[in-house]
Amino acid sequence: MAYVAVSALSHPGLIRERNEDSLVAGPWTLCATVTETPQTLMFPLGTPLVVAVADGIGGQPGGEVASALVVRRLAAAGPTLADEDDVRETLHACNREVYEAASGERDGRATMGTTVAGAVLLPGSLLAFNVGDSRVFAAPRDGLLQVSVDDNPPPEPGRRTTSLLTQALGGTWRYRAVTPHVKTAPVAPGDRYLICTDGLTDPVPDDVLDDLLGEYDDGRAAFELWKAAIAAGGPDNITLALVRIADG
Repeated sequence: MAYVAVSALSHPGLIRERNEDSLVAGPWTLCATVTETPQTLMFPLGTPLVVAVADGIGGQPGGEVASALVVRRLAAAGPTLADEDDVRETLHACNREVYEAASGERDGRATMGTTVAGAVLLPGSLLAFNVGDSRVFAAPRDGLLQVSVDDNPPPEPGRRTTSLLTQALGGTWRYRAVTPHVKTAPVAPGDRYLICTDGLTDPVPDDVLDDLLGEYDDGRAAFELWKAAIAAGGPDNITLALVRIADG
């Protein structure tokens, strides 16, 4: 029987005072906490399995609340996510719940929001999704391929990245609907996917990610990716999940 290995890590980085990222793998969630070493979990490939990261919007209070709300909602809905429409409906529900949780807040959380990116693993296929600039990559041995779509405006001349977002879950004073990016891809034993927040991809170029994923698997790969982000200054929270599909 085929199974899915998920190696995950979440860390505040070197600059941020706290971790506003959250993560879900099946029923397991990490919400605004810190893992000192990668955690590797095994799941049978059968019932829909959701793996996702959520990155609370920096500079706006309550990012950790929004990201935790979203991954917990995904954990609850995960086994029911059988197709693209299910994923879209769930992301729309997450967006509404973030706004509902923010309404009436008097401690600055009225504009709390979060990005989200992830995948639902099904027998023979994968549903990749995102809102915001957290990313999903296919990670074959012959080259990294971004599957998600960045919700960012073009960066300024001379810059590789930007922190500006064109859409997120929550994040504004008034309710704003989102257009989730969802796509289906075939999967087979040996396939790997990297799901991560921009605390990894902003400081670490894709070619470095590709080199590390070409050399390492599972927990060691997660650890080396985290090390690369820290070596590049660790300017933001770093959360990642490396997904590998294997034969039983």
